[in-house]
Amino acid sequence: MLGSTGSIGTQALEVVRRAPDRFRVVALAAGGDRVELLAEQALAFGVEVVGIARASAAQDLQLAFYAAAQAQGYATGGFAVPKILAGPDAATEVAAWPSDVVLNGISGSIGLAPTLAALETGSTLALANKESLIVGGPLVTARATQGQLVPVDSEHSALAQCLRGGRREEVSRLVLTASGGPFRGRSRAELVDVTPAEALAHPTWAMGPVVTVNSATLVNKGLELIEAHLLFGIPYTDISVVVHPQSVVHSMVEFTDGSTLAQCAPPDMRLPIALAMAWPDRVPGAAAGIDWSAAHCWELLPMDSTAFPAVALAAEVGQAGGIAPAAYNAANEQAVEAFLRGRISFPAILDTVAAVVSERPGGDGSGNALTVEDVLSAETWARHRADALIEGAAR
Repeated sequence: MLGSTGSIGTQALEVVRRAPDRFRVVALAAGGDRVELLAEQALAFGVEVVGIARASAAQDLQLAFYAAAQAQGYATGGFAVPKILAGPDAATEVAAWPSDVVLNGISGSIGLAPTLAALETGSTLALANKESLIVGGPLVTARATQGQLVPVDSEHSALAQCLRGGRREEVSRLVLTASGGPFRGRSRAELVDVTPAEALAHPTWAMGPVVTVNSATLVNKGLELIEAHLLFGIPYTDISVVVHPQSVVHSMVEFTDGSTLAQCAPPDMRLPIALAMAWPDRVPGAAAGIDWSAAHCWELLPMDSTAFPAVALAAEVGQAGGIAPAAYNAANEQAVEAFLRGRISFPAILDTVAAVVSERPGGDGSGNALTVEDVLSAETWARHRADALIEGAAR
């Protein structure tokens, strides 16, 4: 379990606690900011190895193990400290640890190397780290065998479930749903003065700051568009996005006969997490179902591509391939950080991303010719270029 102290990781461990007969946790990895929680998790689940990205926190983790053991009533010497791997490659080493399933819940494109390592071992990869698939596209898909890559994102989990309802040749369209974030219905002009606090007030989901802002700009949905194409092999022209504020219909598949299948559930990430870890089986009681004794009103609305151009830009980026998705993702992360610091306006996030993507260097290769070095170099260039554009706009 990679990213065990984050939102995905903590919810995944909750799923394990509820189904101890189905799962056994053998390894954990985390960044190193929450060593006390990591130690508690490792001790509670009896893991064999723990990876920590920040090497300087390894000693703190060792001490946290003893404190956690004491708090849980272990006698001196009454427990075994897991093997500790420390440093920037720790998560990659943990991903290669013998296991049936690797859950990659790391945030950001730093999850690419662990994704590739997990696929190399032959383990099923439950992928919550969408960035590694998006920036590494052909690198990831070339290594994944049939059925090895299972999505954790609620939208792609929904699509995977709906696709069980028909053969590939019967699929007409994938339809991703988006909550629309806190600013749905506003024009571009009305978005100029929104504040970081407003952007961080997501109406449905509790997420980290970057993902929450991405949901407000719909960049998150743009990334999910690319992810859907790479996961299911459906052309970009046959993938649509609609706004669904209630976040109960998680996505839909339209078939050639005109029928549409939708996967519906209350917004609870434990359901797609559990399904990905047990795929293709379901885990009873993973999350609560819909209360059908109550009245419901679900809206499905068209997306405003003028006010929110992120999805259309992502489609262009995805079709371009090569380093374009990496530049899109990296430039957005820099622009979001600048917005959160009050340096640029909300609409300037996408303006910056579009400018960086349009200026990306050529000759980056495409298809299976893409390398990890290409991706890392593109991200570095995109971050520097985004910073330069932001600095220039601030003068």
